[in-house]
Amino acid sequence: MRKEMKSCELCKLAATTYCESDQASLCWGCDAVVHGANFLVARHVRCLLCHDCQSPTSWRATGSKLGHTVSVCERCVNGGDREESEAENDADGGINNDDEGDDDEDAGGDSDDDVSIEDDVEDGDNQVVPWSSADADTPPPPSSSSSSGDYSAGEREVSRSTNLFSLKRSRENASDNSQNDPDRLSPKRRYGLQKRG
Repeated sequence: MRKEMKSCELCKLAATTYCESDQASLCWGCDAVVHGANFLVARHVRCLLCHDCQSPTSWRATGSKLGHTVSVCERCVNGGDREESEAENDADGGINNDDEGDDDEDAGGDSDDDVSIEDDVEDGDNQVVPWSSADADTPPPPSSSSSSGDYSAGEREVSRSTNLFSLKRSRENASDNSQNDPDRLSPKRRYGLQKRG
């Protein structure tokens, strides 16, 4: 028996995010419309809902448009739904062994439940990070250097990247300045040598 899924409060599709500020469950499309309205609402922190059971996960996101991301709660990762389902089958008189071969059919990749993750290059201001109580007390350190790296923290792998470009404005063509001043073209003028007549 499948649990009743939460629906988007605007269009009634399956909800994928929960906006804490608006106290609303929204699908990807409605979330983009609501939080793309202006830069203030784009700062609302949204909780990603579990793909399987739609309970809140530890992942939080901000930005005008969130990329389609699959998030799963710890209970579903640890097989909480599977244990409940097996308990229901045991109560009904046993586990149906006819379904054991069905797993091989689903491994072919033709499942309707497959979700592709889109990389949205245009929305570079979006960020999805795990939320914990320790993070709320400590602000993130300023990122002044350009670096990217992966490191392992216990059993979880963490990836961190920072700005890969300079925030300073640079000239596209260094010769643009010399076109405005004809005296700069003369090598004698540039080095302080002048003709004496």
